[in-house]
Amino acid sequence: MNAYGDPQNARARARVPGPSAASGPDDEDRPAPDAYRRPSGSAAVGSATPGRASVSGAAPVGGRASVGPATPGRASVSGAAPVGGRASVGGAAPVGGRASVGSAAVGSATPGRASVGAAAVGAASIGGRASVPPPGSGGGSGGLGDGGSGKRPRTKADKKYRRANILTAAAAVLVILVGAGIVGGTYFFDDVELPTPKAEAQMNLILNAKGQTLAKTGERRILVPYQEVTKVMADAVAAAEDKNFYHHNGIDMKGIARAAWNNMTGGNQQGASTITQQYARYVADLNEISYSRKLREAVIARKLESKYSKDQIMGLYLNYISLGQGRYGVEAAAQGYFGVSVKKGGSGKFKEINAYQAAAIASIIKQPYATASHPGYAPAANPPVTTIQRWEYTLKNMLEMGSISQEVWDKRVYPKPLPVSSSSTCKTCADGKPVAMILRHIKYELRQLGISEEQEKKGGLTITTTIDPIVQKAAEAAGSRKSEDSPLHGRPKTYQAAVIGLDPSNGEVLGYYGGDDPVGVDYAGYMDGDGKGVQVVGGGQSPASSFKIYTLAAALKANYSFKTIWNGELKRPGGKKISNAGQDPEDTCGGAISHCDLEQSTVKSYNFPFYWIASQLGEDKVIAAAKAAGINYMWTDRTDGHPNGERIDLNNSSESTWKSKFDPEVGMGQYRIVPLDHATGVATIVAQGVRHQTHFIKSLKMVDPTTGKLSTLKTITKEGTRVFDAAQMSDLSGVLQKIPEHAKHTLRNGRDAVAKSGSWELGDGSSSNGDAWFVGGIPQLAATVWVGGKDKRVPLTEASGKKMFGSNTPAEIWKRFIDTVTEKKNWDQEKFPPRTEGGDPSLGNGVAPVVQEQPVQDNSQVCDSVLDFICQNQDNGGNNNGGNDNNPGNNNNPGNNNNPFGDNNTGNNNTGGGGRNNDDDD
Repeated sequence: MNAYGDPQNARARARVPGPSAASGPDDEDRPAPDAYRRPSGSAAVGSATPGRASVSGAAPVGGRASVGPATPGRASVSGAAPVGGRASVGGAAPVGGRASVGSAAVGSATPGRASVGAAAVGAASIGGRASVPPPGSGGGSGGLGDGGSGKRPRTKADKKYRRANILTAAAAVLVILVGAGIVGGTYFFDDVELPTPKAEAQMNLILNAKGQTLAKTGERRILVPYQEVTKVMADAVAAAEDKNFYHHNGIDMKGIARAAWNNMTGGNQQGASTITQQYARYVADLNEISYSRKLREAVIARKLESKYSKDQIMGLYLNYISLGQGRYGVEAAAQGYFGVSVKKGGSGKFKEINAYQAAAIASIIKQPYATASHPGYAPAANPPVTTIQRWEYTLKNMLEMGSISQEVWDKRVYPKPLPVSSSSTCKTCADGKPVAMILRHIKYELRQLGISEEQEKKGGLTITTTIDPIVQKAAEAAGSRKSEDSPLHGRPKTYQAAVIGLDPSNGEVLGYYGGDDPVGVDYAGYMDGDGKGVQVVGGGQSPASSFKIYTLAAALKANYSFKTIWNGELKRPGGKKISNAGQDPEDTCGGAISHCDLEQSTVKSYNFPFYWIASQLGEDKVIAAAKAAGINYMWTDRTDGHPNGERIDLNNSSESTWKSKFDPEVGMGQYRIVPLDHATGVATIVAQGVRHQTHFIKSLKMVDPTTGKLSTLKTITKEGTRVFDAAQMSDLSGVLQKIPEHAKHTLRNGRDAVAKSGSWELGDGSSSNGDAWFVGGIPQLAATVWVGGKDKRVPLTEASGKKMFGSNTPAEIWKRFIDTVTEKKNWDQEKFPPRTEGGDPSLGNGVAPVVQEQPVQDNSQVCDSVLDFICQNQDNGGNNNGGNDNNPGNNNNPGNNNNPFGDNNTGNNNTGGGGRNNDDDD
């Protein structure tokens, strides 16, 4: 080191008696020696070949320097030189070290070295010339290695260049001094604010209900509190980036001076030096590289050191650094590259990192990614030589720091990293699978819970979903046409299904299938992927008769009985008939269409009672019941103003709006809804009138960056709200339990189930159905199935070519889904509550026929006549007892012909027709 604390360039290094400064790797970045000119009276020394000129003793300005006898290859100049004195030479100096009277000249040949003793500093000219001023001159010069002496006249250019060098050097010194003043002044006057350490972005871990990983989102970063980081990892990083980290005060004044000089002279820009400075630059967003940045960086570094301990600063640094492959922080790197953890004692299935692995990770910091000119230092199966060298450099420093033993160093072997592909392989992960579609619902639900997009991006969330892997697999197997187990397998590619399984006791989504393409249309929820919710345009499907469960809930609430009678011959306003699956009126209700009861109409899915119920109650009452059950959105018919229909948010609109947007056909399921909303409503019916908020997040936890512990955040409540009367729901369930058998899709082992089918015509003059549903469930699982067109509505047919109804393929999917789940999970056969019938039977618009009893014939008067003996014979009994022939109960009971539940009530004959604008069922 010279008097300025900075080693000079190897071309002109001056040695001061005493401890010498060792050269270092930064020498090539040092400025040329001419920038440090000495004032008159000094001895400035260039390089000499092969001899060495030794100048010692105090040389006053203009003084005499005497050169005594010189040993071969060395010129010795000594003694005090008074003002204007001469220099005497005692002995010849070999080539490269000639001294003349009044001066000591050393040629510019390497590798000679000039040692300067206690000499006053003067100015040196280019080439490292050492001069002792001649008498009365105050200065002199020697030749550039030509062995001559004398004085060469300076040109104007020389003088100008000399003045520029002096000014540049003075400016650099001033900047450094001013910079030092800024560091001190700013520190004490607090002009530079200490930024708060950043809350690092990290991964979000999304799990299924069994704790298996579904997905990892966000940056691959896993925060580890500094208290938990193993010492070998921290030492490895210090060894690689800042060997003296635990011993300095946070700043590198040499680095600041170097940056200042290079910035002034246009040299190579320098980056941060200490670990504290690197973190200061990061936390304060000091991205430019300049002396001003270095000074500000130094202030922040000093403040960090005064506020935080070394371990804390190291912990902050370890969690932020980029380590290649998109990994940030040492824990993500340790798990990804080597399948280990930097936590003391390891973490879960990950063992604690060893010294070789730690050194490999620490070595990445210098060059985490490959460039055109550098392969990078990321661990690889066959690492390049440069990676091995960098690793050994780090490991060697660890040895010198005492972090590893000599034995560990001697036995060093570069650690074998995991294959790149294996770090991302996950059998339960959602990547590219149908279950990945639930990530859209997770994002939306996070917003509902108050987790902003920024918070989500910062990561650190552990999201346990409600998805049960058994139920999810069953939903995909039953609904995806790609599955060989699905009833849709081998059917047209234009067909699409949605299968949703909810836990009716708490609203958890156990299984969710909305399509095979996780980035395509969400046919089960029509959820956008931006976290804003259900799409506004083009969402939903017409639920058809499956919507009648809400019409019935509204009717029961209004005290309607399932015994109410309805007239199917009445026409709606305008004279339009109400279609009932296109069947002949003589076949409807067993020929009793004018007086059909509500219970049979529900099982057989006739439309006219539901139209008239909505008309009597008002459309708003039916919609209110649907909203209470769980329907959030409905779409109006397509109009010129709304070619895709207008979405009505039921939670943010009034009943007057509903009445103006919808007509009584809402009672039989004309208007589109979202299958997931419908699944919620179905679950409410299955739960006997208790609604739970449907949700995908079971639990939500966030990593505390200070402690590293998981804190539980608020999630959607699992508490239910009773929205329908329990007795009325038992009445409804009692009727809906008849439908699975009617549809010939009873569940395995005769398990109790409620259900409702529905299908809606394609329209535009087509008699084909475009939507087909089967919904319902068992006490432990509410299941909703929709089948329709992919991308657009298409005619739906069975494999046989017949028209598809809800009680066909959708019912088969529904049955297969529930049967698989109950078998795999070995659920008990729970039953629904006993039915409690109620309501007023007189509220319908039909009239039951009056059944007149036949009078009993009185033969007593005849017996009083001459035929008395015949009566006596009859009274005696026998085979001709008039009771056998005349009992009206045998032949005249009108129940055989007129009872709507009688012999002519054949559901199987009612499956062929289709109403043009209304529901087709069965």
